[in-house]
Amino acid sequence: MNTTVTVALAVGALVVLLAAVALRLADRIGLPSLLLYLAFGVALGESGVGIEFEDVQLTQTLGVAALVVILAEGGLTTRWTDVRRAIGPGLTLATVGVAVSVSVTAAITVWLLGYSWGFALLLAAVISSTDAAAVFATLRRIPLPRRLAASLESESGLNDAPVILLVLALSEGLTGGYVAPWYLVLAEVVGQLVGGAAIGLAIGFGGAWLLRRVALPLVGFYPLATLALCVLAYSSATLVLTSGIVAVYLCGLVLGNSALPYRAASIGFAEGMASLAQIGLFVLLGLLVSPSRLPDAVLPALAVGGALLLIARPLSVLLSLTWFRMPLRQQAFISWAGLRGAVPIVLATFPVAAGVPGADGVFDTVFVLVVIFTVIQGWGLPAVARLLRISAPTTPRDVDVDSAPLEEFDAELMQLRVPDNSRLHGVYLPELRLPEDAAVVLVVRDGKPFVPDRSTRLMHGDQALLVSARGSRQEAERRLRAVSRAGRLATWRGESGQPSETD
Repeated sequence: MNTTVTVALAVGALVVLLAAVALRLADRIGLPSLLLYLAFGVALGESGVGIEFEDVQLTQTLGVAALVVILAEGGLTTRWTDVRRAIGPGLTLATVGVAVSVSVTAAITVWLLGYSWGFALLLAAVISSTDAAAVFATLRRIPLPRRLAASLESESGLNDAPVILLVLALSEGLTGGYVAPWYLVLAEVVGQLVGGAAIGLAIGFGGAWLLRRVALPLVGFYPLATLALCVLAYSSATLVLTSGIVAVYLCGLVLGNSALPYRAASIGFAEGMASLAQIGLFVLLGLLVSPSRLPDAVLPALAVGGALLLIARPLSVLLSLTWFRMPLRQQAFISWAGLRGAVPIVLATFPVAAGVPGADGVFDTVFVLVVIFTVIQGWGLPAVARLLRISAPTTPRDVDVDSAPLEEFDAELMQLRVPDNSRLHGVYLPELRLPEDAAVVLVVRDGKPFVPDRSTRLMHGDQALLVSARGSRQEAERRLRAVSRAGRLATWRGESGQPSETD
């Protein structure tokens, strides 16, 4: 085998292993993991180990591919009940909010730094998009009202599409190409969003229907097929000149909220692939940067980032969310939580690849801005949530129920684990009141399996296998969720087992 390939595989494996350890460290100290991944890339680059990497076009291509996987995972792990209540705020932030952020940031940049309007608008557009990877990873560590968290996640999943169009249009204008009038650009943005949404939803619902009815030969094919459907949504939408970014996110959202075979395994696989994509993306971006140029970018990054964080972002949030009667404290948190990450850095490669004069300065400024303000915003996010008194109380965790089809018996095999804070603890099996054609057939406790009877009580940490007729599966899952939240008297307490919709 080629020695270069062998060395590359060894370096890649070591980077992934070190990144996994770094993620644990980052969680303990509250530091966003993306900074550590970027540091790995810089350490491997020209000023560290000495790997020279300057292929902007390849970085852009791989960056978009990584973002597709990250957005697919974001959709798969987001509850539809949360998004339904937050789609209005999220979509408004992704459109009106982006327009306000770009305009205000560009105006302040022209005033402070003396840039031309075209260059200032390009820089403002590049940094206006919140990053899905940073938002998904950071917010899920903080107990927040679901509508608030879903608004931020929806914004980060949807705002890439209009920003990419804007960056491409401005790059074309700054290199002497044709720039369409603003109303044509606006019409194109709307058309791409609507078209991408239609394709993503169509492939999502069609894929869910197919996976429920086709018995694949290996269990491992279900996670692969689920992620492949999301990638297909992106590719199909992009090929017909609509938004693949919107398509992949909505396709993942549909699949993640559908009753699919091995759903939990599919989501776990997507989470692993998204983590791998994040590691590869940030390390690649760290390799691409030239550390010797970064000191000159510190002052512009502080000026532009400060304008965005303290003026443009709060104003865009206020103008976007006032109509939805969102409390000012929650608006203040959303303003602070507009995290930047890989997306702005990837977008900064677009003008470099297009040959825009001064584009290297844009890339350096964006890189420094992301590093500085990720530390400031990401590290301070839990404190801001406490200061604004918007942290949501911790509720009993829902049980995760996975299922597999038993084609010949027209039945479903389900697997669950009793979480540590679940009220399933101490409940006798008859008290579950499962449907007549559903039953717990095996319990694994402390690594030892046994066949339960009517006197068996579930305990924290138990794993159980259930079999039910296919038509009773959803009723059995609702009952398990209800008892997990409210105990054996769940019905008397009004708990139905449906996903919660509390703020």
